[in-house]
Amino acid sequence: MEISTLAAYHCLAFVWYFFVAYSITHVKTEERPSEVFLYGGQWKYLTVLNLVLQAVFYGVSFLADVLRLIKKLRCAKCVISSRDLLFGVLAFPVSTFVSISFWALYTYNRELVYPKSLDRVIPLWLNHAMHTAVLPFAVLEILAMPHRYPAKKKGLILLGFVAFLYISWVLWIYSVTGEWVYPLFALFSPAGLAAFFAGSLAVIVSFYNFGEFLNRMIWGDSIAVLDYRRKGK
Repeated sequence: MEISTLAAYHCLAFVWYFFVAYSITHVKTEERPSEVFLYGGQWKYLTVLNLVLQAVFYGVSFLADVLRLIKKLRCAKCVISSRDLLFGVLAFPVSTFVSISFWALYTYNRELVYPKSLDRVIPLWLNHAMHTAVLPFAVLEILAMPHRYPAKKKGLILLGFVAFLYISWVLWIYSVTGEWVYPLFALFSPAGLAAFFAGSLAVIVSFYNFGEFLNRMIWGDSIAVLDYRRKGK
């Protein structure tokens, strides 16, 4: 794909995610169900944090495209490295996890993750923008261009660290309010909850590996390496 086309796509994706994140964070206060929007507001939900993550990723991607267009290749190389790290370690696995886990649990029992009371607050299009569209966006990004993944150990350590931070945030909110971020968590014993978190981490790691596999299968290691060498000139 041409750089100018990539720049246009990344710009549109950035604007889209910024708009969606703005929309969900500006739900009218008086309309928010009190049992949902407690301590931490929307920022306790992985879905909302993922929207911010995607906006940052596409913003960085657009910046990298612009720098390549204006021939600032030395600066572009640094930004591209940050872009690829963001995508491989967080943007792809987190968006895939958010979409698949949400709809799996929603199908089983929506009250565990998305109480019916939210229907009168969050329109249907916004629900799909947060939980459905994120997956095809992630796949399209892999199809659009090659990404250089970090060393496996480094990538998994970074992913695990971010997962640890989010789990710590969830547990902190429970310690302060006595309420779980997701009603699902209340069904588990402490040991069961630990097993659930471990299982979720294993799933998101599998999505990391799947993204890396897709990237390699579509583009090949040699193409990604040659592409980076060209940009570094």
